[in-house]
Amino acid sequence: MGAAMASRLLSAGFSLSFYARNPSKPSSLSLQSQGAVLASSPRDLARSCDVIFTMLGHPPDVRQIVLDSDGLLSGLNPNSVIVDTTSSHPALAREIFSAARKMDCWAVDAPVSGGDIGARDGKLAILAGGDGEVVKWLTPLFDILGKVTYMGLAGCGQSCKIGNQIVVGANLLGLSEGLVFAEKAGLDVGQLFEAVRSGAAGSVVMELFGERMIGRDFRPGGFAEYHVKDLGMGVDVVEQGDDEKVVVLPGAALCKQLFSGMVANGDGKLGTQGLITVIQRLNGK
Repeated sequence: MGAAMASRLLSAGFSLSFYARNPSKPSSLSLQSQGAVLASSPRDLARSCDVIFTMLGHPPDVRQIVLDSDGLLSGLNPNSVIVDTTSSHPALAREIFSAARKMDCWAVDAPVSGGDIGARDGKLAILAGGDGEVVKWLTPLFDILGKVTYMGLAGCGQSCKIGNQIVVGANLLGLSEGLVFAEKAGLDVGQLFEAVRSGAAGSVVMELFGERMIGRDFRPGGFAEYHVKDLGMGVDVVEQGDDEKVVVLPGAALCKQLFSGMVANGDGKLGTQGLITVIQRLNGK
């Protein structure tokens, strides 16, 4: 997703530098062929840019890239902005915001939803937390990537993304069970899909993943193992202060268990639509 987002910014005429932990990946080579400049470290990247987007896997990755001694904060110029589009923890977003402000810089937590297709087509839902005026200033960049919604103070973007992932997980589970039930009932699953997609069962999740599930196309737009992480940030809440609330989420807990089953089956690097394989395994397929 990060490479697709970077490509859109390049296509819009912005000069772009990037840092990649694995610069030999095809996505990194593609960005260079489009005119992007490869930086040698997060610090060097920060020194050359006014706005830095991050798209990483897990909160520890964000902490390392942003807060380590050679991280982005070590090279930021005054009034620069870090925009973290990773699905990360609200408490870490608040920590990064506070650290950036001490350096006369800004940080926005802006996780995205829409998968690989949304990133490619510039139709991501961008869920932003931080200073409202800074988010407004960034809107011309966000408009290239999708639609931004300002959710509130630092950390609110990440909290919104956790809520988003709870809804997405429930939709993926319902779609998986509906397709497996239809097959067991002797129906043509493709015909079922066409019959219900325009009714109350229809959803963006169905449009993004239904045909992929039926065709057993499990190429990742987002890794299943990341969904375990995202749901865990909602389900496994540990009290960290007065502003952290423990919430009971039985459906999200079940979804997390099932996605964890994918990981246990060795399928953590498949796309989230691969959840149907867990339901199929439970039914002897």
